[in-house]
Amino acid sequence: MTSGWLALLAAGLLEIVWALGLKHSDGLTRFWPSLGTVVAILLSFAMMSLALRSLPFGTAYAVWTGIGAAGSIVVGMWLYSEPADPMRLLCLTLIIAGMVGLKLNSPV
Repeated sequence: MTSGWLALLAAGLLEIVWALGLKHSDGLTRFWPSLGTVVAILLSFAMMSLALRSLPFGTAYAVWTGIGAAGSIVVGMWLYSEPADPMRLLCLTLIIAGMVGLKLNSPV
């Protein structure tokens, strides 16, 4: 049970990595960032497939994409000085609250 959630967390973190890799790959035209992106995508999918062995599909998918979305927002604010205005922070909070709610309401 716990291993499914850990695999899901790893899959979500790897989703942030591959989104960041896409930014640095310059449209998949730079070799090393592109290779890193592809590896992160494959690992993210592998971890997601492990998580789906024990977690409900809808919950796992929503949390996976939520980690990627929320993490990408935070990374964008941190690395690229993207805006951290109150509305963005509210929306980020809602994404995180939704993921926590799904986790707490999960039968596993």
